[in-house]
Amino acid sequence: MRRLALLLVIAVIGLTVRGAWADPLRVGSKRFTESYILGEVLTQTARTQGEARHLPGLGNTAIVFEALKAGSIDLYPDYTGTLANEILRLPPGADLAAINAALAPMGLGAAILFGFQNTYAIAVSDARAGSLHALSDLAREPKLRLGLSHEFLGRADGWPGLARRYDLPQRPIGLDHGVAYEALAQGQVDAIDIYSTDAKIHKYHLRVLTDPLHFFPPYDALVVYRLDVPRRYPAMWRALEGLAGKIHVDQMIDMNAAAEIEGESFAAVARDFLAGRIGNTLATPVPRQGEMRGDLARTLFSADTWRLTQRHLALVFGAVGAAIAVGVPLGILADRRRRIGQGVLALVSVLQTIPSLALLAILIPLLGRIGVWPAMVALFLYALLPIVRNTCTGLEQVSPGMRAAASALGFRPLQVLRYVEVPLAMPVILAGVKTAAVISVGTATIAAFVGAGGYGERIATGLALNDHVQLLAGAVPAAAMALLIEWGFSLADYRRQRRMARR
Repeated sequence: MRRLALLLVIAVIGLTVRGAWADPLRVGSKRFTESYILGEVLTQTARTQGEARHLPGLGNTAIVFEALKAGSIDLYPDYTGTLANEILRLPPGADLAAINAALAPMGLGAAILFGFQNTYAIAVSDARAGSLHALSDLAREPKLRLGLSHEFLGRADGWPGLARRYDLPQRPIGLDHGVAYEALAQGQVDAIDIYSTDAKIHKYHLRVLTDPLHFFPPYDALVVYRLDVPRRYPAMWRALEGLAGKIHVDQMIDMNAAAEIEGESFAAVARDFLAGRIGNTLATPVPRQGEMRGDLARTLFSADTWRLTQRHLALVFGAVGAAIAVGVPLGILADRRRRIGQGVLALVSVLQTIPSLALLAILIPLLGRIGVWPAMVALFLYALLPIVRNTCTGLEQVSPGMRAAASALGFRPLQVLRYVEVPLAMPVILAGVKTAAVISVGTATIAAFVGAGGYGERIATGLALNDHVQLLAGAVPAAAMALLIEWGFSLADYRRQRRMARR
């Protein structure tokens, strides 16, 4: 045993030293196709000179930028207009030098212009466009149904500013960018926000409205990075600088089309571009066997499923285990001290009402990192309510006569709690734990939006590509896991009751 323990200690020390010695360059990306692809291009380029890791689909601009500030990632692709207007709130016309001057106090910089722009625009179906040609024409159509991405609805350079500039009367609804084109094609909305490099503009025969008042600023694609990256990773940084001016707008459209229409993986699209197979000899990448969207069964039983399952289980049981350790004592306190208990129950109830993505956005700057820890803390907070409430309720249902009988037998208060109250309340407590575990399985899918992995990786990718196979390949295992956990708790409770009946 001592030898085994010594070997384990040596292994842990070795892994720790190795992790510290070989700290990879961490590349982040937002949750839309082009950002995924550019993240892969940066990662694969950096890997020619060292170890690099891509943390894909971390969320919207605010979440990814906070992750960069906190040091959870080292760089990510973004756009000059987004930096100037949405993040830094600079005056109109701010150039790259002004952007860097504003980023420098945060320890950040912007460089490596890829060579293309990807500006925002509003598009309508050509069949329904009629006399609509410019954004100013929208003012004449107050009943036009606009479906806009949630980020665009909240950005300073998005709908609020656009509506003021053109005096637009519409009340848009929020749509995920991945499903907006299909909603437009099916006639559920009349206009959507797009990126000018979107591959589906021609596929769905859209008319892009002109911007006569020049509301949208330039959106030159570039890299936002921590200022210490060139010093820490000099060889990789020089390799990344080689990408400056190398991606033309037509190539970016081809890459987006390869992912969204041809069904290639983001990694494969990046490989094709870096190998010169996009924009030179081929108009679009040639789909290869094994990289096309597979059917659901093949995706579900792929080698990647076990890795996602392990991470999902670790998130769920880690968070629920911590919630049991904290929630059961809080439930006992709530039963013993009614005034304090009301406050405790009110607090855990309020935590349950906070939207998951909002909670993650709050936790990233508080914890100073992305990945497992923000996701674990969020799941822990959501799991508290059923455990605290059921513990308190279970103890309240214990007959006062049972407590009095135990006291008459000479049991001290802690012994009464341990040997009488908790065993009698256990079915209700276990029901709360089961509820927390089942809820956590579903909620854990949001972990992918902060780079924590799990089945949410497939769901995030499916949303970005509107790929129903990927969506189902994430949702079906999550639902199966929830059912298995519920069955497991029911079986454990059945065996517990059998043991008690035999005593």
